[in-house]
Amino acid sequence: MADLTTTYMGIPLRNPIIVASSSLTQTLEGVRKCAEAGAGAIVLKSLFEEQIVAETNQLSRQADEYSGYGEAYNYIQGYGMELGPKNYLQLISDAKKAVDIPIIPSLNCITTEIWADYAEKLQNAGADAIELNVGLMPTSSKQGGPSIADQYFRILYNVKTRVDIPVAMKVGPYFTSFANIADRLTQDRAEAPAYSAGWFGRDKKVGKLTWKGADGLVLFNRFYKFDIDIDKLELVHGNPYSSPAEINYTLRWLSLLSGKVFCDLCGNTGIHDGRDAIKAILAGAKTVQICSTLFLHGIEHIEKMLEQIQAWMQQQGYEKLSDFRGQLSQVRSKNPSDYERLQYIKLFVGIE
Repeated sequence: MADLTTTYMGIPLRNPIIVASSSLTQTLEGVRKCAEAGAGAIVLKSLFEEQIVAETNQLSRQADEYSGYGEAYNYIQGYGMELGPKNYLQLISDAKKAVDIPIIPSLNCITTEIWADYAEKLQNAGADAIELNVGLMPTSSKQGGPSIADQYFRILYNVKTRVDIPVAMKVGPYFTSFANIADRLTQDRAEAPAYSAGWFGRDKKVGKLTWKGADGLVLFNRFYKFDIDIDKLELVHGNPYSSPAEINYTLRWLSLLSGKVFCDLCGNTGIHDGRDAIKAILAGAKTVQICSTLFLHGIEHIEKMLEQIQAWMQQQGYEKLSDFRGQLSQVRSKNPSDYERLQYIKLFVGIE
């Protein structure tokens, strides 16, 4: 039987399939079900800054900003009470006792200081690693690209200086030069990888900026779809599930970054079956995260995906994942330019 064991950010996993942050992983029962179904690791449902604010009785002030968005307003008002920060920390502790696979809490904040403060709390609760779910949506015409990139660097820097466990950044693809951002997010270096490094801490002994890069990149964060209810005249969410077609962009950047960034890569978005997971690993991913496919096919779909991966490996004669990981990445290609010119394939197949 093929060996599916791997590591992610230095953490041993029994297989590369990680259940992504979602309502499937917001309770101890959900965590148990995912582990029993065969998951290699679990990312808990994100702890949002709005929940943290709720614990200090400030949520009403925050929720007023969403008063015109019916569903969002009700969600923020109610969810903080349903699973507040104290309960979240308890969930981490309980999950570590209940299952024997890595537990990775997810943090989604706005305020820089809160990112760091709660990352430390997550570590103290027993987390194996932390996933920073960064979903910044720049909507102001006065905010330029450099300042947006600086926010990512600031978040990562502040968290990495407060915790010792591995930290993954779950990011979106919407950057002018994503390869540049990925490189600078993941390298350890003496100088800060930002346009303006004045906000970074300095090592008092050597007088130099110190920077520790991310241990993992999750590609990609997916903004929830936006829609409008024309009968109720209010904003609502669109289809929350990804489609298999969305894997294409994930595969492109996995293959372009594999072997070039100084961290592990995790494929996310558009991965719906074992064949999709194989594609991501061929492109260079250490692991994959799945969510939508579990809502569509049930948690037991994890077992089917693992069977598909093993069957394919046996058919191809591979004994372990490292035998083919990154085989189709750009860095290992005899024709690396092909990875950058595929967008012109329409010239050859007649698609306009």
